[in-house]
Parts: sequence; structure tokens; C-alpha cells
Amino acid sequence: MNAPRPVLVVTCLNDPTADVVIGELHDRGVPVVRFDSADFPHALSVAATITTDGLDGMLSTPTRTAELSQTRSLYYRRPSGFSYPHLDEQDARFAITQARYGLGGVLASLPGCLYVNHPHRIGDAEFKPAGLTAAAAVGFQVPPTLLTTEPDAARAFIKRYGSIIYKPLAAPAYFVGGVSNTVKVAEVALDDIDEGIAGTAHLFQQRVDKTADVRVTVIGDRVFAVRINCDLLDWRTDYSRLRYTPVTPPPGITDALYAYLARFNLVFVAFDFAVDRQGTWWFLECNPSGQWYWLEPETGLPMLAAMADLLERKPR
Repeated sequence: MNAPRPVLVVTCLNDPTADVVIGELHDRGVPVVRFDSADFPHALSVAATITTDGLDGMLSTPTRTAELSQTRSLYYRRPSGFSYPHLDEQDARFAITQARYGLGGVLASLPGCLYVNHPHRIGDAEFKPAGLTAAAAVGFQVPPTLLTTEPDAARAFIKRYGSIIYKPLAAPAYFVGGVSNTVKVAEVALDDIDEGIAGTAHLFQQRVDKTADVRVTVIGDRVFAVRINCDLLDWRTDYSRLRYTPVTPPPGITDALYAYLARFNLVFVAFDFAVDRQGTWWFLECNPSGQWYWLEPETGLPMLAAMADLLERKPR
């Protein structure tokens, strides 16, 4: 009898969402091999060969082994990245590049594997200009948006649209006094614009006069929409003030959700919308690696089961 095909889970050590997904898969008798890119090569090894049927070989951790050609699915969460602290800067840069294109290339080329999501497709979808362009193309309402390095363009945008917010285009680690901080979404006034705008790219957007936010999580062919009631500009700054209600998306939204996924070849995403006083859903962003499990205890929505079904490749 053939051994059950494993699910690979690629993530960092501290990932509570991965923990509950792995627990659910274990309860179903689905084998799981979990690892982090930072484990390579001291606690993660690979031996892959190229055949006419694609990649073959083994991936091993200290406690688990996976046959590459038999991988059922790969859940790509939040790996911490390759690291070679014992090497000097130049050798570390070389080793990291080899690891990325070696191990990374193997993991991106598994035959017959369902990716949730494929790391390259995640990379494509993480570019906010690409996401906003795709959102407009599939029919979502997108607030007027400016990406610029020109102070005069930013001033003209504020004069035209009035209430404007600034959003970081990405969120790398940012430390203040040794403490990790997040660059938050914030309102921007005309007086805030100075020549510092020319230092890098900035994203400005007209603020939606919202009554609520909506987080829509798409897991395979399941759509979970949750209204988030709060009075915050960015609800992620204080979860204690949030109230959650499952909702049904308005007509046309679900079709646009799947059209968006198809453009990036994704099977799981977390969308954020703002709902204005007329009930219109405005697209804000889409995260191809977004958090989702915290909503299940709050709403009772069967999101964990949906994710496990997807990774198990269990038909509904």
C-alpha cells in the first residue's frame, strides 16, 4: 500500500495559524512536513533529481521525510528567510542566493502539487500597484489612488480629493528604539507634504467615508465575508475594539473575487473592503498570505475545515 501523500507547510517557528491547520490535518490522518527556510541547511536537507516526469527525490527534516514527487500540497505561509550568520557578508550573500534558487526552485517546481499559494504568485500579488490595477479591471470599486515621488503631484491630489490617506507600499521590519513598529495607514494634510516625498515611492488614496470594513477570505471555492464594525481608520491597530458579523457579499462581488484570483493564479487570499454610507464596497487591498483563523472563534465560520479540505484536496 502506498504511503499517504504529505502536505508541506513552509513557515516560521511562531505561527499559530499554521499550528491549528497542522493539528486539523493530523486529526484527519494527513501527514505533514513542516519546516522554515531558516532551517536550511542545518536542519533541512534536499536531494532532488530531474526526470522526464519532473522533480523526484527527498526533502528531510530531523523528524520527517517527504518524497517530492508525492507531495499533495504546499501551504506557503510566512517563512523567515535563509540565513547564514556564521559567514562573512559576501559568502553569506552567495550562499543565500544558492539556497533561494536551489531549494526555493525545487519547492516551486513540485509535480502535481497544489500550492496554497505558489510563492512566485504570492510575490506577484504583493505589489500594490498590480493589485489595485487588477481590482479595477475585474470590476471592484477602487478609491482614487496616486503613486508618486513628486511633492507637487501629491499636493495636487490632496487639493482635488480632499480627505487623503497614506499607505505604505510594503511593510518591512521597522525598529524604533529597538522595538518593532508598523508604519500605519494615516491621514495626510496639505501641510504634511514636503520635499521628503521625493526620497522614495509613496501611495496616497482618497479616504472612503466608511461605516464599516469587510474582510473577505477566499479558501478554494469557499468565500467567508465578515463585517468589521469599529470607528478606526485602520482596524488592525486595535483588535479589542472590533465587532464581527458574517455577511453575504453584494451581487457581483463574488464573481469579481474569483476573477481577481484567476489573474494571479491564487487559491487563497484575504481581501479588505471599506463599506461607505450608500453600502458600496470599496476595494482596499488583497493579501495573498493574510491572516484568517482569528475570525473563526469570533464568528463560528468553518474556515479551518475549509483550509484543511483544500490542503487535503478533499472534494466538497
